[in-house]
Amino acid sequence: MTEVIGVKFRTAGKVYYFSPKGMSFSRGEYAIVETSRGVEYGEVLLENEEVPDEKIVAPLKEILRKATEEDKAQYEANHKLEKEAYAVCQKKIQEHGLAMKLIEVEYTFDKGKALFYFTAEGRGDFRALVKDLASIFRTRIELRQVGVRDETKLLGGYGVCGRPLCCHSYLSEFAPVSIKMAKDQGLSLNPSSISGVCGRLMCCLKNEEEVYHFLNSKLPALGDFVTTKEGLKGEVVSVSVLNQRVKLVVNLEKEDEKELREYAVSELKFKPRRKMDLE
Repeated sequence: MTEVIGVKFRTAGKVYYFSPKGMSFSRGEYAIVETSRGVEYGEVLLENEEVPDEKIVAPLKEILRKATEEDKAQYEANHKLEKEAYAVCQKKIQEHGLAMKLIEVEYTFDKGKALFYFTAEGRGDFRALVKDLASIFRTRIELRQVGVRDETKLLGGYGVCGRPLCCHSYLSEFAPVSIKMAKDQGLSLNPSSISGVCGRLMCCLKNEEEVYHFLNSKLPALGDFVTTKEGLKGEVVSVSVLNQRVKLVVNLEKEDEKELREYAVSELKFKPRRKMDLE
């Protein structure tokens, strides 16, 4: 077991472990740490805690110190510089006629590096742009190309639910999302109905996957034949997953007569769906 604290650097960023170096931290405090990118200013989310060694990515870096008010002022000053750098980079992109979209600029805390996040179709030659930016800002320049989901995570916004985007507010990593999740939840497969701001399948489809998987396992599949509480045979034509109700076309005792009826799943007899049928 090793004592660590957990630090994040973005609103919905990953939490990284650092050695507290004998210092005690509380959640919500800020710390100055050494990262692979340089010196950074981060928020403590995980207080001093011992974790299994296998959960630690070696080598475990140490905290440099607790952040001071001067550090906070420096961090805020860096944000102002980032806005200025963004405007300068936009101008340089136009001058070079580059087919790229600048998303965000980020300075490390010690201003040892400036990162420029952008999207572009394919890969281009941005060496001239990097050279210009380095001569202007007198620091190391890194251009980092990101995808549309990362672009949305950086910029933020609101989903069709009216709430802030999950990826920008709390999701530290993107989970795989498939069209099957939308099918299992009985949603319209119209792309505009199940796609997020980024144009990809909505991350929230993953949030409810486990619940719908469990509820679907208790329901018959469309087209299955079941027996009602009255002993009638019927074919399943629709199911309400959340309400656990099933609509059937039942065969009445009179010859060639059928009727549409609705039942609670508890009122039906059928062979439970196998796990592999749901996967």
